Amino acid sequence: MNEALTVGEPWMWAAFVGFVLAMLAVDLFAAGGNKAHKVGFREAAAWSGVWITLAMLFNFGLWWYLDGAYGRAVADDKAMEFLTGYLIEKALAVDNIFVFLMIFGFFAVPAEYQRRVLIYGVVGAIVMRAAMILAGAWLVREFHWVLYLFGAFLVVTGVKMLMFAEAEPDLSKNPLLNWIKRHMRLTSGYRGEKFWVIENGVRVFTPLFLVLVMIEVSDLIFAVDSIPAIFAITTDPFIVFTSNIFAILGLRAMYFLLAGVADRFHLLKYGLAMVLVFVGVKMLIVDFYKIPIGFSLGIVALIIGTFMFASLWVTRTPTGRH
Repeated sequence: MNEALTVGEPWMWAAFVGFVLAMLAVDLFAAGGNKAHKVGFREAAAWSGVWITLAMLFNFGLWWYLDGAYGRAVADDKAMEFLTGYLIEKALAVDNIFVFLMIFGFFAVPAEYQRRVLIYGVVGAIVMRAAMILAGAWLVREFHWVLYLFGAFLVVTGVKMLMFAEAEPDLSKNPLLNWIKRHMRLTSGYRGEKFWVIENGVRVFTPLFLVLVMIEVSDLIFAVDSIPAIFAITTDPFIVFTSNIFAILGLRAMYFLLAGVADRFHLLKYGLAMVLVFVGVKMLIVDFYKIPIGFSLGIVALIIGTFMFASLWVTRTPTGRH
């Protein structure tokens, strides 16, 4: 198959962007996104199911269209690339959720305010991912050697994650957070879901604004890892974009789904680190040996599944012992 082939025709890009905007509108206005409330497990599970189902339906529709337009081989390859990329992005998003939990805990954000922060966080993440994916696709197309830089970066990142998996960053020493506290007027407490209020004719920011800034920064940091990771699977910008955005759309629901049991998946960080090392090596050897997409999907699924099972196994009793 020709690696330079991109299946994203202009009408497909327009239709997908329109779909994303419509779903965000539904989330913001028609599904309670503009009302402060605590998201329960049942609601989070339902939305997670919706996002996963939509992603799989999209992948089937893409396969069906490509089967008629380009042939079965291209359709199978692209559908497998989407599925593998989606799985990798979903898996890496779990590590992002751990960071979200740390941020919300540090700022003691009430559960009913977390939903609004994450909605805006998702919107910001989509904009940042879109810009980074387009830039990455251009770099890969113009400078093939960039793939080696991406691969080396992923291997180094994965090794660092393995070495410091148990380390907990101290937000009180975060330079950006401390700079904002020194240079911006802040309220002493929350003002509902507002990011700022007007007091005595002056705009004053609330702690929820600080939370939003930290969430967006964490999204940016994780995008630096996840974007190169998916380019190890495919260099087709349409597949990279759609699989990435579908994973992002389901991020908030997955957060509320896992928030109460995240401590039971503490070993998953090691699995995610191994996934990064694997896709990094895959990218480094791409010009010498191309690892089949199906094999890559199997390896990624095996690593994630193994460490999820191991995490649940060691935490199956209150003491975590057996």
